[in-house]
Amino acid sequence: MLSNIDGKPLKVNSKLATLLLELGEECETVLFLLSQLRLSNLTDDQKGDILAELTGAITHLKVHTENLPDLIGDEILTLPDD
Repeated sequence: MLSNIDGKPLKVNSKLATLLLELGEECETVLFLLSQLRLSNLTDDQKGDILAELTGAITHLKVHTENLPDLIGDEILTLPDD
């Protein structure tokens, strides 16, 4: 099983684990970029760079998560009925 940041494995199939770990990494990137936009001393160039990176990260998240609900649903179906 693949592990998350704290080293504990995700208890899902390997394909879903990979996608979820990548999702977590991209979410961290978005959160970091948002924190950068809060800085009071940003130049216009820095703000533009951050916004461009944010656009890329959000686009990646959209593409990356397109089939994720189906994969999660498939994983749920593998759970016992009790």
